Amino acid sequence: MKKIQSTIFVFLLIAISLNGYCANHIINNDNNPDSSNAGIKVPEGFTITKVADNVGRARHIVVSPQGTIYVKSMKKINGKGIFVLKDLKGSGQLNTVDTFCNYGGTGIAIKGNYLYASSDEEVFRYKLNAKGEVIDPKNPEKIITGLIEHHQHETKSIALDNVGNIYVNIGAYSNSCQEQDRTKGSPGRKPCPVLDSAGGIWMFKVDKLNQTYGDGIRYATGLRNVVGLDWNQQTNSLFVMQHGRDQLFQNWPQYFTEQESAELPAECMYELHNGSNCGWPYIYYNQHLNKKMLAPEYGGDGKIEGDASFQNPVIAFPGHLAPNGLLFYTGNQFPEKYKNGAFIAFHGSWNRAPLPQAGYFVVFVPFKDGKPTGKWEIFADGFSGKEVINSTRSADHRPCGLAQGPDGSLYISDDVKGTIYKVKYTEH
Repeated sequence: MKKIQSTIFVFLLIAISLNGYCANHIINNDNNPDSSNAGIKVPEGFTITKVADNVGRARHIVVSPQGTIYVKSMKKINGKGIFVLKDLKGSGQLNTVDTFCNYGGTGIAIKGNYLYASSDEEVFRYKLNAKGEVIDPKNPEKIITGLIEHHQHETKSIALDNVGNIYVNIGAYSNSCQEQDRTKGSPGRKPCPVLDSAGGIWMFKVDKLNQTYGDGIRYATGLRNVVGLDWNQQTNSLFVMQHGRDQLFQNWPQYFTEQESAELPAECMYELHNGSNCGWPYIYYNQHLNKKMLAPEYGGDGKIEGDASFQNPVIAFPGHLAPNGLLFYTGNQFPEKYKNGAFIAFHGSWNRAPLPQAGYFVVFVPFKDGKPTGKWEIFADGFSGKEVINSTRSADHRPCGLAQGPDGSLYISDDVKGTIYKVKYTEH
């Protein structure tokens, strides 16, 4: 995996160099992304265009009320990890006008007069001016530090509520808390020691500097890894998308077939409150049975149900699709059915063999009275550029982050080639 990431990193450096990249000044992006047809299928009445290319390893993305776009790159490019994009010519194409921050990562958000961004160990905030621009990019305030990072599920996604709290995912550095991680037949540890500092969501204050674990609270636990999360303004609560566990067949072939392992467990959406426990690693969710099942590391055999006290998901999706972005749509541009519903960017699987890999699309989940209706649909498809994907390396693009523009447009980031897409509704 490191070799693959290194190859992509080198490619990006070369591509960006050829486009005249230089940190901290305006770049004339003359790479001409295809603005008329991005090759992505969207519902009738919508258009999707490429508005930028080569924007680092573009993970999460956010747009200021004034229209400035900030993109978090997983890896630093020329020593910088945040790209600032604007439409300088009014052409609909975005230009990189600045880069800053000396760390990579995934999380980025705007709340009030601050931009928040995370590395894999810390969270920072930057003061914004009246134009939605960072005032002093070289000197952010460090609000959280010392978060655990063990090179597995290490990225720290973030979301903010309306009363001064920030929520940070700290992913489990384990697949299923086995005595020997990802090893055939290895039993699970109980209690799972990972959960003391990872495998959940921690809550901190937004305006206190240098907070550590002791300053925050473990808001929710039993979550293997969350990359996509968002604060739902309608319900005034946090929603998250969990990455389900891997290797049921590989580690427990006496209980699971390859086909079952390819499709299980579900990728689950949870609505969280203080004290929520979603059950990892002790249970997994079977979307075919709509039941919580006891994990094989703890005595399960694919048929024994798990502890009923663990929280149920509000909706479950097929396994191993890797939900990396979550956004509740609050704009007025899209038709009414989309108001307060959820968009989810599925990054795409790597471990659905012997089935083809799946995901690489953005779905929409309608909500009614603050709850998903249970009927979800693929909203934007074709990012992989292939009819059949057998390896993530063959995917042209992988959707990761989602953001809503001030005009109600939807932005989607891709962390393979750093492409940014814009979705608009044009049929009124």
